[in-house]
Amino acid sequence: MSSSTSAACLVVPASSERMLAKAREIDAGEIVIDLEDAVVPERKDEARALALAALSTGGFRAAAIAVRANAPGTPWAHLDLITLGSAERRPDSVVIPKVQGAGDLAFVARLLDGVEHAAGRTQPLPVQALVESAAGLRALDQIAAATPRLTAIIVGYADLAVSLGRSPRGAADLDRWIAVQDAVVASARAAGLRAVDGPYLRIDDHDGLRASATRGAELGFDAKWAIHPAQIEILAGAFVPGPDEVARAEAVLAALAGAGGAHGAVSLNGEMLDEPVRLAALRTLHRAGRGPEPAR
Repeated sequence: MSSSTSAACLVVPASSERMLAKAREIDAGEIVIDLEDAVVPERKDEARALALAALSTGGFRAAAIAVRANAPGTPWAHLDLITLGSAERRPDSVVIPKVQGAGDLAFVARLLDGVEHAAGRTQPLPVQALVESAAGLRALDQIAAATPRLTAIIVGYADLAVSLGRSPRGAADLDRWIAVQDAVVASARAAGLRAVDGPYLRIDDHDGLRASATRGAELGFDAKWAIHPAQIEILAGAFVPGPDEVARAEAVLAALAGAGGAHGAVSLNGEMLDEPVRLAALRTLHRAGRGPEPAR
């Protein structure tokens, strides 16, 4: 996988063998095999079996494979988690949709604890929380601290817009989502988690997607969901730093290294450099695929 595609998380319906087969060839940061919204109720069992077969077969180019289970409280949630937690070849993580509060993740963690104990597993299966309601938004800090299994918080715009009572015009206005996005990023960062932006739902609107992805990257999100392979390249362009940003980051680190840890101010082109600036430079180089991710 190239650094240019690491920010793209492509959602693929588990009920489509054709799409699952195509997903194996896609260079992305993550493939999310979907058992929830993309699967009608009468095909849930079939989709679960197809997802398990896809995990068993493997061969995906993506850096990570996640499975979106059905939400806690639905008729399929228990069996989804039992199946995924006990599978011989498990996903890299399970996305839990419609997380309303810490209790939903506590339920998931307890169920997986039992499944893993029965299966003799010693490595906990990581989970990601998809926040899609006003209740979940109000409980972000509690959700972020609910379980050590949690690795990421994802914002889900479609259901969240309905829960908040937004009009279609309001939901389509990027500026009206800044408070929500800031809240998700802040809660994730405070807990040492990844923040993942939700998908842009207009497949044919490349300009809108580019604007949405650029906004997400500028606000601090680590990645963004995609609902079509054609969106991946645009996401890559938004999240990967350009040559000027990379050059500045390298210059910052060089200037600080040249100071040799000396006391007093270090400057570069009139800008004062300090530890936050150094960490920002390291993060830029990590996003460009030129170094490890700095500690949060």
